[in-house]
Amino acid sequence: MSDIRGRRPFVAFAFLALATCARTAAPVEPFPLPAGVHFAQNPNLPPGGEIAILSGSPGSPGLYATRVRFVPGLKVMPHSHPEDRIYTVLTGTWTIGLGSTFDSTQLQDFHAGAVYRLPANTVHFHMARADGALFQVTGVGPTSTTYVRPEDDPRRQ
Repeated sequence: MSDIRGRRPFVAFAFLALATCARTAAPVEPFPLPAGVHFAQNPNLPPGGEIAILSGSPGSPGLYATRVRFVPGLKVMPHSHPEDRIYTVLTGTWTIGLGSTFDSTQLQDFHAGAVYRLPANTVHFHMARADGALFQVTGVGPTSTTYVRPEDDPRRQ
């Protein structure tokens, strides 16, 4: 049987070292953007829907990756995209409902870590929950956004 009394100084030192490191560590942005990349209002979304292009050019042929940020309460009316998309939720709660009529009772919640595949031309809608959402969209362009009702398109307002 070992004697724990001889290990007390080591155990005390280890706890002190961990506590010191925890207090001095700088906060880290959980999903930092690459240097020179910034969020900007996405013209395809209502105010509060921002985009940062990480790779490629969504409007051109080829692979693209974007980050999209929704402020709490943002409502995106029914629309579609011509390509398959992969959505990866990074923070907050991202929601999606399927169909050509906005119905908040049909929204499904997806939390950080969730991955969702949306087939091409699927009509869908979103509404941000109280915690907003940050998610990554990956697809093969060119992409576009077509609203079911033209009057819901923020580019026409």
